[in-house]
Amino acid sequence: MAPRFSDIVEEARLSARALLDYGEGFFNPTVRLGVTGLSRAGKTVFITALIHGLTRGGRFPVFEPYASGRIARARLEPQPDDAVPRFDYENHVRTLIEERRWPSSTVDISELRLVIDYQRQNGADRTLTIDIVDYPGEWLLDLPLLAKSYEQWSAESLALSREGPRAKLAAPWHAHLASLAAEGRENEQAALTAAKLFTDYLRACRDERFAMSLLPPGRFLMPGNMAGTPALTFAPLDVAADGTAPDGSLWAMMKRRYESYKDVVVRPFFRDHFARLDRQIVLVDALAAFNAGPEALHDLEAALAGILDCFRIGRSTLLSNLFRPRIDRILFAATKADHLHHQSHDRLEAVLRRAVAKATDRAEVAGAAIDVVALAAVRATREAVVTRGRDKLPSILGTPAPGEVANGETFDGETEVATFPGDLPDNPEELFNGGFRGLSSAPSDKADFRFLRFRPPLVARDGAEEPSLPHIRLDRALQFLIGDRLQ
Repeated sequence: MAPRFSDIVEEARLSARALLDYGEGFFNPTVRLGVTGLSRAGKTVFITALIHGLTRGGRFPVFEPYASGRIARARLEPQPDDAVPRFDYENHVRTLIEERRWPSSTVDISELRLVIDYQRQNGADRTLTIDIVDYPGEWLLDLPLLAKSYEQWSAESLALSREGPRAKLAAPWHAHLASLAAEGRENEQAALTAAKLFTDYLRACRDERFAMSLLPPGRFLMPGNMAGTPALTFAPLDVAADGTAPDGSLWAMMKRRYESYKDVVVRPFFRDHFARLDRQIVLVDALAAFNAGPEALHDLEAALAGILDCFRIGRSTLLSNLFRPRIDRILFAATKADHLHHQSHDRLEAVLRRAVAKATDRAEVAGAAIDVVALAAVRATREAVVTRGRDKLPSILGTPAPGEVANGETFDGETEVATFPGDLPDNPEELFNGGFRGLSSAPSDKADFRFLRFRPPLVARDGAEEPSLPHIRLDRALQFLIGDRLQ
């Protein structure tokens, strides 16, 4: 199919922006690092811990430029994009360390510039600028919409909503959908109700009991200042994938708003932010999917495949930098590794590697480097061995957040608990075929700590210096993402 004129214009805009970025970075080498992940994966905590560790003396033995002393200092500077909100680093650090609370989740795009002064391995002094772009992973899942008509999207969304646990969650929306006449007159109240019920369905799918991941359109769950606008007031209709909407119909109204959503929300995000990235980390709350069951895990697998399909991937070259920037390194990170004993960390990585296996084949053929890691950007627990009768169980110790409930007990935010987090199977396929029943406490313990949210750790100050935040493999993530640019 021949490209549309609008697509040609969009490509010209991208090339012009790439030339501008290349010119600015010629004398000031810059890496644009995208940080994303689906809901509650820990994007804000990851960025905060990364910046805090580099600027305040974190412990990063695997991050070679830092461990060898070649990094002289790292500092924050004003970001280059004036229309993008600044990542609220200072407030997030205060929330983590002083209040021992987790920062608020990402609901919009934000940015921060980190400048690293370092010495190359040949002894020359250099500077590397890292522009960190934080954006919700749900927005990534919107990018495939650019290639889909309203009718195609409706058919796919309806088919998905009739599968597995989604069917029950979608029942109220399906009931309203059955009352609508797609070819009847356009009706604002019908559209408002359909959009609300469709959004309620998406929100219910995201609940940790179901942990579904494939939930476009992303702005329906985090509308921001677009809440209530016509561009967010539409929903799928039960129409033929190759059908034509009659003029003035509800179908035509929904289709028009769907196209507006792509023009107002999706294309600007792709053009102004996403298409300019050089490196990418995708954070994944895999534990939530494990505990929700194989349906959630297969949904996560599909979401990760959809995310990877969105990236412009391949080996970075002078020509690509000039006209069509590519992402040449992607790291998939299973977060909350501190909720498992270290004996299960390799298994956690193996499961995530299995989940992205199909999607990564194409990326590696294109020349992009792909890696998988289990990490905790801020470690909220520590390990211990708990004796129960004759059994010695490898356990984790942590302080549940105030108001957390397990086995009828409500925690006050001060009491530390010990729990056996369970073991992941040696064979990842057991998670995908339903042979794994989920993580839980020891069989002899009635308590179930699977979904407990632990408070950030209590860290002591070392004199006047801010304390370093404990982590698991944050340094390994840094080595993969930017280590080669600091040689």
